Amino acid sequence: QPKTKKTLGKTGVKNVVVVEGVRIPFLQSGTSYADLMPHDLARAALQGLLTRTSVPRDVVDYIVYGTVIQEVKTSNVAREAALGAGFSNKTPAHTVTMACISSNQAMTTGVGLIAAGQCDVVVAGGVELMSDVPIRHSRKMRKTMLTLNRAKTLGQKLSLISKIRPDYFAPELPAVAEFSTSETMGHSADRLAAAFGISRLEQDEYALRSHSLAKRAQDQGLLQDVVPFKVPGKDTVTKDNGIRPSSMEQMGKLKPAFVKPYGTVTAANSSFLTDGASAMLIMSEEKALAMGYKPKAYLRDFVYVSQDPKDQLLLGPTYATPKVLEKAGLALSDIDVFEFHEAFAGQILANLKAMDSDWFAQNYMGRKSKVGAPALDKFNTWGGSLSLGHPFGATGCRLVITAAHRLKKEGGQYGLVAACAAGGQGHAMIVELYPQ
Repeated sequence: QPKTKKTLGKTGVKNVVVVEGVRIPFLQSGTSYADLMPHDLARAALQGLLTRTSVPRDVVDYIVYGTVIQEVKTSNVAREAALGAGFSNKTPAHTVTMACISSNQAMTTGVGLIAAGQCDVVVAGGVELMSDVPIRHSRKMRKTMLTLNRAKTLGQKLSLISKIRPDYFAPELPAVAEFSTSETMGHSADRLAAAFGISRLEQDEYALRSHSLAKRAQDQGLLQDVVPFKVPGKDTVTKDNGIRPSSMEQMGKLKPAFVKPYGTVTAANSSFLTDGASAMLIMSEEKALAMGYKPKAYLRDFVYVSQDPKDQLLLGPTYATPKVLEKAGLALSDIDVFEFHEAFAGQILANLKAMDSDWFAQNYMGRKSKVGAPALDKFNTWGGSLSLGHPFGATGCRLVITAAHRLKKEGGQYGLVAACAAGGQGHAMIVELYPQ
């Protein structure tokens, strides 16, 4: 029985479409991108988008990029990458940050600019280079150096230098930890898995599923969002390099990474540190058609949610999914394709259990009943962040364009993208296949 098609366009509001989305291959940190800077990766993604769409550079009204760990020299990485990629210097660009949903934020900022009639054509994307993160001097050393800068006489300078102690030289490292709770995300994931009774075996099985599906998708040429990148002084990179289907036996040998010795989160069932960048061309529907483009999908309703970062750090999808479905007037059964960010196998499985629990809905979400868990045969079937990699700032765009490609390939109508992020935040969005 074919489902009756619901239409989601709102009267008086411009429809926003994705014309194209690309990404350079996502690579494990410390591999081929190790000597580059973040704007180099973002520029490569932007150039890949220009090459694929042939969009005239001066047609783009605005550029928004997401990133998490900022390189000090290029704090507005959107602008530096845009100038490097050859966009018009008249096109404004700004950078947003919202942990793992930074490029989701870049995209929805673009949607807002178009819906408000400010712009017709926006490029949104994200970038992360975990191979080279800024490491600072200690606070004491920084204060001394700044004061030294202002010292006038040799005597003043020598007096300041004489106050430097060995502990001044201890560096400050950036941590993948919550500022508010000082807990690392892996530790939170371990506690979440324990709270929902998710075993090490289930987590390893899920991670193996992700890697196996990603390998199949890569071998079958389904990951069409990947554009090659000629790394200066090195070879051309053409595919993601973190996809490694292992065996349950091999995975079982790994020790817990965070909660020792009894934790269940390991290096094999967590996403790895990744370098990468993504970019997408979004337009008002009328502009896309006027320019002769065939859009891939509509970007429909979206929501952002936020919870307690101590106990519900990674449950964003559970809170965001029912909200976005209600906003769009859809049921879970209307969704043909799910693309959820996989931070940890334990986090994904905990969200699926929470979504399928009336008790959780009633006690934590103030809802009468559960939203239900997505069917696994519709869920991340081309792999996910566990296998493809997760450059923090770039993943959101990958999720959306993958949902669009899967809808086309599978003949579905609606996709649901969801992700958790540090700070206890989350995002969900409905993507609708553009009528073929």
